[in-house]
Amino acid sequence: MITITVILSLIFVVGFLFLIVFKSIAAPKHIDGIKKLISQGKNSQAIKQAKAMLAKSPDDYIAHYYLGKAYLADNRSELALMEYKTVNQTAIFGIDLSELDFRKELSALYSKYHLHEAALKEYLLLTKLEPSNAENFYNAGFIYDNQGHPEVALGFYQKAIALNKRHAKAHAALGLVLYRSKQLFEAKKEIDLAIQMAPDVVSNYYYLGKILKGNKDYGAAVKAFEKSMRDPEYRQKSLIEKGTCFLLGESFDNAAADFERAISAAPKNGGGTRDTLYARYFLASVYEKQRKIEKAIEQWKLIFEKENGFRDVAAKLAEYQDFQNNDAIKEYLTCNDSDFATICQKIVTVFKLTAQQCSNIKDGCQIIATDNNSDNWRNVRKQLTMLRFNRSSSMLEDTIVRECLDKSREMNCTKTILISSSGYTRTARNFAESRPIELIDKQKLEKLLAALGL
Repeated sequence: MITITVILSLIFVVGFLFLIVFKSIAAPKHIDGIKKLISQGKNSQAIKQAKAMLAKSPDDYIAHYYLGKAYLADNRSELALMEYKTVNQTAIFGIDLSELDFRKELSALYSKYHLHEAALKEYLLLTKLEPSNAENFYNAGFIYDNQGHPEVALGFYQKAIALNKRHAKAHAALGLVLYRSKQLFEAKKEIDLAIQMAPDVVSNYYYLGKILKGNKDYGAAVKAFEKSMRDPEYRQKSLIEKGTCFLLGESFDNAAADFERAISAAPKNGGGTRDTLYARYFLASVYEKQRKIEKAIEQWKLIFEKENGFRDVAAKLAEYQDFQNNDAIKEYLTCNDSDFATICQKIVTVFKLTAQQCSNIKDGCQIIATDNNSDNWRNVRKQLTMLRFNRSSSMLEDTIVRECLDKSREMNCTKTILISSSGYTRTARNFAESRPIELIDKQKLEKLLAALGL
């Protein structure tokens, strides 16, 4: 009886050992089979075989890994990521599974699904596993940059460039960090290097244009934005930036054309995107400067419908609320320079003055006038009054008041009147309080126009 028990025990032990040996021999063969199927593009079969292995041995991290590889090959990256996460929890890296290769693949998956914190951890591990690879440092810097840590990103970009001086993406990214920190000279140097190394990367021309615009080199900036427009991803942004260059250079017709094209370039159903709203906002600014107030109001209303808190749109609509109901102020703001001068000369009469000299100035006109009882205005200089009419939509600053007063003194005028169709800042009013200048704001202007019966 004892002999039979011993024999049965020996058979059990031998069988168990045989099973372990068989599995150790069979598993690599199964894995090799999965690898071969993936290389042959037979992904469905590879997935099926890997699942069969896991049904027998759920904790087999090698099987999980190659199931993930098969999913990747089959363009099912979300399922691949689930398998890779399992591997990351249980794997023992070594000959059977390279940690370097695995972490490269895992970091790419995390990045694809915008899992930035997880991706960053992988890239930081990769900088330790492969410290000579510039791409690892660039990728870590890129994530830090997008998380709002440019000072940390800068160090990683510089390390990437130190490892690979021809790393165009690192030069471009470093240029952007420098640009945002107002180091325009250094930023342009990095972007120029990036363009030299990768002239076909259109985004670099966009950022070069931003830097040139920051340097007020509008002509060169426009040329850069024309190149970046070739990329559909940057087309709308480039048109907006190009338009603002024309706007800053007071080339209003060109600016309006670009902003209109930017609105047309909006993605389908993208009427409310931020870029489109900015295009409309700047287009309204151009119309306002061109005295096309009705068109400006139309753009502000479209913006307000999409986002009522966008910049100062609500204030603009409130400012021009009377415009649509008050024909006199509407005519005053929108008429051409010749008709505007005529209206201003009529306003002069309300002050019991006679216009003697009228000239166009920026945003309005300037009139030198005398009292009605002055026969020869050139010989009665002490009675000269200078009136400046300003149609700017912005509140007038103290610098405008100061310049107006200086010009009045230069022309030996004893009195100065500044008329604004908007109003004055507090500093402007404080400056004028103790000086010989009268400030007329929008409300008083409306009364003057009403007095004329316009």
